[in-house]
Amino acid sequence: MWHGVTLAENNEAFLEYMKSTGIKTCIDADGNRGVYVLRRPGDAKVDFIFLSFWESYVSIRNFAGQNIEKPLYFPDDEKYLIELEQEVKHYEVLFEQVSTVF
Repeated sequence: MWHGVTLAENNEAFLEYMKSTGIKTCIDADGNRGVYVLRRPGDAKVDFIFLSFWESYVSIRNFAGQNIEKPLYFPDDEKYLIELEQEVKHYEVLFEQVSTVF
C-alpha cells in the first residue's frame, strides 16, 4: 500500500500519469494479481491510495528490489506529489470476498 497527495487541481492529471507509469508497470510485472487506486478528494488536496496485490513476497522483490518498503518513484512524480513518502506498507490478505456489484 502506498499513499500520495496532490494538489486538487493536479489530481486528474496525476491519475492519467499513474495509468502510464506506476499502474501499467505494476500490472505488467510477473506475479502481480491486480491493482486498486483509491482517491479521496478534498478542497485543496487529494489523497491517493495505491493497492497492489501480489502472488508472493518473492514477486514483490522481483518487481521492487530487495528493500520492498522503499517506494518506486517515476521521473515526473515530483511534478504532481506534494511530498514523497519514504515507505510503502505490506499486508497479508487473510480473507477475501469479492462482490460482482459495485
